[in-house]
Amino acid sequence: MSQADLLSRLPSVQGTYKPHEPLSRHTWFAVGGPAEVMFIPQDEDDLSHFLQQCPSDIPLFTIGGGSNLLVRDGGLDGVTIKLDSPAFKSYHLQDNILTCGCGLRNIELQKIMLKHSIGGLEFLSGIPGCIGGSVKTNAGCFGHEVKEFITSATIFDRQGHRQTISVDDLHLSYRHSRFPADWIITSISFRVQPDSPQHILEIITDQKNRRLKSQPHNVRTAGSTFKNPEGHKAWELIKQSGCDHLSCGGAQVSDIHCNFLINNGSATAADIESLGEQIIKQVQAHTSVTLEWEVNRIGKKL
Repeated sequence: MSQADLLSRLPSVQGTYKPHEPLSRHTWFAVGGPAEVMFIPQDEDDLSHFLQQCPSDIPLFTIGGGSNLLVRDGGLDGVTIKLDSPAFKSYHLQDNILTCGCGLRNIELQKIMLKHSIGGLEFLSGIPGCIGGSVKTNAGCFGHEVKEFITSATIFDRQGHRQTISVDDLHLSYRHSRFPADWIITSISFRVQPDSPQHILEIITDQKNRRLKSQPHNVRTAGSTFKNPEGHKAWELIKQSGCDHLSCGGAQVSDIHCNFLINNGSATAADIESLGEQIIKQVQAHTSVTLEWEVNRIGKKL
């Protein structure tokens, strides 16, 4: 199907269609091919209308902040949905339940917690990306995971039906979720607790300083590349296997934290994926442990 044919089959919307949108602009790795069409809904009603009217044979994929995403160089067919309008970046606080739009950046939680004197989500506020993606991967660090704090989520299915579901229905586990692939999360509710701005700021500052010492920053990376296998740390296995100085084209292993892959400015998605697969193969050969990607790889190879 040509791009013009695809656009002609899509419903009229209040939001925006962006044909042939470079997905390298929407990921932290800054690589990858284009979305055949990107759709930015105006609000939940616009999203629901689109889903109800969009032909079922058109592929749909939803992206967030792109911090944990590797889009292959061939890009994505069909429609890539990005919930990037103001309607998906708002929040509401009532009775120690903080409800955030899925497009709200995690770092914005710092301002919200300090403004309202609520704590508990300091760990999440320092993880790159948006609220929605943090739930999809059950993001965590410093001994916490988002599943500890989620109470419910608002989702839309492929038919455009809106539901509020409990945390149990998200089936969250270590860096993983197991809810239907066609669900689109539009907001998340978290349990928080009263705390002093001073204490909140102390926690945020401590966690930020620890990250600056142990992780690369101001570089094109997608965070931790591989999940920690049970009983092991991925970075230790990578180092033990002699992979901590590997490179492939414009992609290289970070010299600060070897579970981070970096685009040095000239990498393709193929470079990054090839480097990751080389590490998996070499670690398996040296340790008999098979690393599993934490970064979500999508799209077509060239």
